[in-house]
Amino acid sequence: MAPDAGLSRATFAKLSPYPYLLANLEPSDKDVPPARSNGRAPGECRPPTANLSSLAHANGSAVVRMGDTTVVCGVRCETILTSKIPNYRASNDETEIKDYDLLVPNIELATGCAPQFLPGGPPTTLAQTLSTRIYSLLHSSRLVQADDLRIWHTKPDENLEQDEDRMEEDTNEPSDINNQHVAAYWVLYVDIFFISFDGNPFDAAWAATLAALKDTKIPVARYDTDRELVTCSRSNVKSLSLNGMPVACTAAVFTGKETDRPADGKYWLLVDPDRLEETLCDESVTVVVDETDGVTKILSLSKHGGLILSPHHLRSKDFFGWASKRWRDVVAAITK
Repeated sequence: MAPDAGLSRATFAKLSPYPYLLANLEPSDKDVPPARSNGRAPGECRPPTANLSSLAHANGSAVVRMGDTTVVCGVRCETILTSKIPNYRASNDETEIKDYDLLVPNIELATGCAPQFLPGGPPTTLAQTLSTRIYSLLHSSRLVQADDLRIWHTKPDENLEQDEDRMEEDTNEPSDINNQHVAAYWVLYVDIFFISFDGNPFDAAWAATLAALKDTKIPVARYDTDRELVTCSRSNVKSLSLNGMPVACTAAVFTGKETDRPADGKYWLLVDPDRLEETLCDESVTVVVDETDGVTKILSLSKHGGLILSPHHLRSKDFFGWASKRWRDVVAAITK
């Protein structure tokens, strides 16, 4: 007699992925709740974990894991003199971070993290796309403050004492004798490495970036006029003052169109999709929210591929409720 044992859920999902996922999302028994091939509910995310200060030789680092997707992020800080910046303008205090390329993200997938990413190969299209999205979100969210990256220098003023005496006599004259100017900037190199890849790379990469920047400590620096270089303190450091805690939440759209079973135009949003679910879906949506002040702020909303989702569908309370819960879970993992 053959043993009374069935195939595992993972085996069924690999043998017949489309029908199996559709059968779980729309079960024939009404008493059975909808589920996914991995057993999660459609709106259930993989619990995130974060370990900060994981790298000894970086100014800030973090290891973030979401299910079987694991990302390591390290932040390196280097200085650059304003005299070495070709397009430097002293009056530019609004877009200096972007204009002078003070934030440089880089993503590496050729680490053997998944079968499709062979070690030692050239950067893939996915890696370049993720780097561009991380770069864009770093600037659009204004996460890093420009004042944290400025290295000031005070010019010596020989007439300083005379000016102070003159201002004491005439109190109606403005007392602005600021002789400071920006002599250099800190440049943050954000290096992101995937150790294990199991879907939803952008959310994991951004969470690792956020955690590493939260952990980053920059040495107190000053400009040495005699040697024309920047000197840094070995013991006195300061943390970055981040502008909030933006968190990304991605959902994939499954339509079941590849199956013989008609779905009647239905679709399902699968939050935090794994690698198998991403291969079964042609459309995805990502929202970046921040609830630092107790109010949900939508920083960005992007959709990739497909024709199913419309602005009306994106206003769904369920989707933004999932994003809000995702924000709380990620922030708790980073700050606890």
